[in-house]
Amino acid sequence: MTAEENNRSANFIRHIINEDLAQNKNEGHVHTRFPPEPNGYLHVGHAKSICLNFGLASEYKNGLCNLRFDDTNPDKEKVEYIDSIMDDIHWLGFDWGDRLFYASDYFEQLYDYAVHLIKEGKAYVDSLSAEKMREYRGTLKQPGRPSPDRNRSVEENLELFAGMRAGKFADGEYVLRAKIDMASPNINMRDPTIYRIRKTKHHRTGDNWYIYPMYDYTHCISDALEGITHSLCTLEFEDHRPLYDWFLDQLPVPCHPQQIEFARLNLNYTVTSKRKLNELVEVNHVNGWDDPRMPTIVGMRRRGYPPAAIRDFCERIGVTKNETVIDISVLENCVREELDRSTRRVMAVLNPLRVVVTNYPEDHTEMLEAPYHPNQEDLGSREVPFSRVLYIEQNDFMEDPPKKFFRLGPGREVRLRYAYFITCHDVIKDEATGEIIELRCTYDPETRGGNAPDGRKVKGTIHWVSAEYAFNAEVRLYDRLFTVPEPGRQDDWHKALNPDSVVTLTEAALEPGLRETKPEERFQFERIGYFCADRKDSLSGKPVFNRTVTLRDSWVKQKK
Repeated sequence: MTAEENNRSANFIRHIINEDLAQNKNEGHVHTRFPPEPNGYLHVGHAKSICLNFGLASEYKNGLCNLRFDDTNPDKEKVEYIDSIMDDIHWLGFDWGDRLFYASDYFEQLYDYAVHLIKEGKAYVDSLSAEKMREYRGTLKQPGRPSPDRNRSVEENLELFAGMRAGKFADGEYVLRAKIDMASPNINMRDPTIYRIRKTKHHRTGDNWYIYPMYDYTHCISDALEGITHSLCTLEFEDHRPLYDWFLDQLPVPCHPQQIEFARLNLNYTVTSKRKLNELVEVNHVNGWDDPRMPTIVGMRRRGYPPAAIRDFCERIGVTKNETVIDISVLENCVREELDRSTRRVMAVLNPLRVVVTNYPEDHTEMLEAPYHPNQEDLGSREVPFSRVLYIEQNDFMEDPPKKFFRLGPGREVRLRYAYFITCHDVIKDEATGEIIELRCTYDPETRGGNAPDGRKVKGTIHWVSAEYAFNAEVRLYDRLFTVPEPGRQDDWHKALNPDSVVTLTEAALEPGLRETKPEERFQFERIGYFCADRKDSLSGKPVFNRTVTLRDSWVKQKK
């Protein structure tokens, strides 16, 4: 059994669905939904929910998944967020077809159901302030107390609720509450609020409504109206399930969906709290919601994460009932594996050191054949120019190298990738600073392509670019945003920000074929890492490259 098959078999939600289908429950249908609130950008935790809901629907014959925006809080919602959420879902590889819904589609029906509850004596209008309501609700150890308004007559409740809808009262003056059980050990069942007054313009309904329904009331009814069979949500809603079922049991809804809870995604070296993410943006710790260091889907996309890697990650971590913290290296390895298969390999020198090949003709250039991938012939090849003056990485040379340093040093011979063997014979330094400014080397013309006809071997192979043909580009080296595994658990979590989470290089020298790179094109810079042309800042003929991930986990040594 493959790892993927094992994860699929271990998914307890699939077990539930399979048992339901075996019993012909829901007439053999599987219908899920992804119900985001449009009050911010989606993050990696939402990606897990997207992959789960849309993925499950795609696995079963005639399975469906709705996209439904929970737009019941106009104070915090924006069309900008709606557009970004739809774009994120499409980018991840999923589509809702003609099943796009909004909770606001059901405002009239939700109101009618609330009137039904009032008429049945199961809801009442309350005038307690928010502070008093919390006081009356009690604690985990003490039962709540009934509001003085709990026994209003049906007629008075109907009149007041109609007045709330008509805008006769101020924000906070009244709320509508379900009448359930103030002594319930589950605080969610202690007469929860159903409607509150908000005299705020709504992005879809305008000024038509002065009252808006609460999430717990809206969500279950929306599920029922859409014919959802399995309503999947994270574990923090487990204590809300009795309320979900209570509303559906009291109302004449067309069906009763099953709520199933699973563990949310907790990723180390990351925060996913909307409040904390918003703070990062507001105080300029990052450059917006799409900053490549952010765990938002737009941030991961801009950094260069392939959608296939994110889907693979969500499948690998599986779906469980146990809250765990996933090591971010699991996500990074998924990204590496996908990019290793799919990206072209090119040469780029991030910190250039000038090399003059003294025995190479001054006015000569030759084109060397270089494959884009050693194991993927379908990715093709390109020609790279070789000339007398080259650039290599500064850290590929040491004037006094240790024993296990197999790169360039005085008197040492190394292989230039796809080119020739060269030997360093002179080091030129700045007279004032002593800084190395140039190496002078000779090449062996018999080693074209990187092989010596006499069979001699060299241990080191380094990358390079022709100084004459290379172009300078801005390269941003992104790393983890935090230096500690669980920053969200710290009161002073912002102090754990990584000061080296981005290093910007402006003098990187890249092989000439990269000049016309399109935004979001991905490459492996050989021996360095995987990079993506920034989708926001790249211009035609002037790409800006973001480091997506290093070739291997550079944090392993730090952990040890």
